[in-house]
Amino acid sequence: MSKVWFVTGSSRGFGRSFVEAALTRGDRVAATARNLQSLDDLVTAYGDLVLALDMDVTDTAAVRESVTRAKEHFGRLDVIVNNAGYALFGAVEEVTEQHLRTLMETNLFGPLRVVQAALPHLREQGSGHIIQISSTAGVAAFPLGGGYCASKWALEGLSESLAQEVAGFDIKVTIVEPGSYATGAPTIAVKASPSPHYDAARQAQAAYAQTIDFGDPTAAGQAILKLADLPDPPLRVFFGTQNLSMLQQVYADRLKTWADWLDLSAQAHATPAL
Repeated sequence: MSKVWFVTGSSRGFGRSFVEAALTRGDRVAATARNLQSLDDLVTAYGDLVLALDMDVTDTAAVRESVTRAKEHFGRLDVIVNNAGYALFGAVEEVTEQHLRTLMETNLFGPLRVVQAALPHLREQGSGHIIQISSTAGVAAFPLGGGYCASKWALEGLSESLAQEVAGFDIKVTIVEPGSYATGAPTIAVKASPSPHYDAARQAQAAYAQTIDFGDPTAAGQAILKLADLPDPPLRVFFGTQNLSMLQQVYADRLKTWADWLDLSAQAHATPAL
């Protein structure tokens, strides 16, 4: 049986790859974008298999209306992909409160709105798979990305709790953590006004970027099909090969630090002797 997908941020990058992969194999897709014209070629190529929806994930009413329309149009919703998002680059001292609030509206509250709109339908049908597109930055922080990392760490915490809450309804949740891909994401990233105090960090970041082997979003599209077809999908999965070795060291360092300071931890728990 073909699946029905609801994908946010379908106009470019990962979202576009996910939508095209699903449509190519005959699945049906409710594809959302802030610019509806960016989906015209999909409608022309795939006809009734695709429902193009004009939706901004920061608009609660629009999200609820779009999810309802998709459910009524296709009769069910099988896979919800929260992909819409963007990056914010800048040192913590450089980003403004408004930078971070606006970022959270898309990267955290956007998925929250979609999940809350979709859950009543998924619960009623007794099935569904929610796929949250996070990032390696949702597991390990890096300089000049504090705001973006914060948005993805928050999404991961929200999603892990969600997975436990909805398991009894036979609804699955997977957090996808992509590495670096040639999605064009840096071209739409927001950059804080730079301070010369962090020029060295920016130079190091630029040098590191030259060493990255960027993945192909088309391959990610094929991978998400396999993920969506699993009867028992994982809670977390990396997309890309560069993630695991780096994050193994991150987790090893965390465990060592906690162990090294266990005496202090115990002192913080025990009542001092009088």
